Amino acid sequence: MPLRKAVIVPGNGAGDVEHCNWYGWVHKQINKIPGLSCQLKNMPDPVTARESIWLPFMEKDLLCDEETVIIGHSSGAAAAMRYAETHRVFGIILVGAYTSDLGDENERESGYFSRPWEWNKIRANVKHIVQFGSTDDPFLPWGEQQEVADGLKADLHKYTDRGHFQNTHFPELIDSVQKLTKAD
Repeated sequence: MPLRKAVIVPGNGAGDVEHCNWYGWVHKQINKIPGLSCQLKNMPDPVTARESIWLPFMEKDLLCDEETVIIGHSSGAAAAMRYAETHRVFGIILVGAYTSDLGDENERESGYFSRPWEWNKIRANVKHIVQFGSTDDPFLPWGEQQEVADGLKADLHKYTDRGHFQNTHFPELIDSVQKLTKAD
């Protein structure tokens, strides 16, 4: 099935996602790509970002399916990976992805890190996996980001100067989405 839709799943605590980080800008840019639509919605339970709430929302409200690329940032990347363990999607683009609760109580409460990652299931359910990470991320050790890339055999875009990708524009992400529109 071709790529028809992009869904942006923000990091936790994002507030009004349209005006946070690069989300609104990317949303507008993707909606300019012919044949592609993009959804960006405020998530329920935005602070703790519980898996038990976010994954059903991604399925029933955002309608993530085999024609969808899920663009997940931070805890949104964790949600995208867990979603892809049990759902077929066209692709996932992970920005600031990680593998553990980082010793943080709020991350632990989210539920994403309560069991091992099922890399093989994710790869079986997803045609295309792109990852953006930065070695100077103040929240995520590079080792965790690399573990995601290795586990998923992701197309890794490694930076040294992007921090946690909290900028207002993200043209490299748009380039990746455009490449996916030409992929099968």
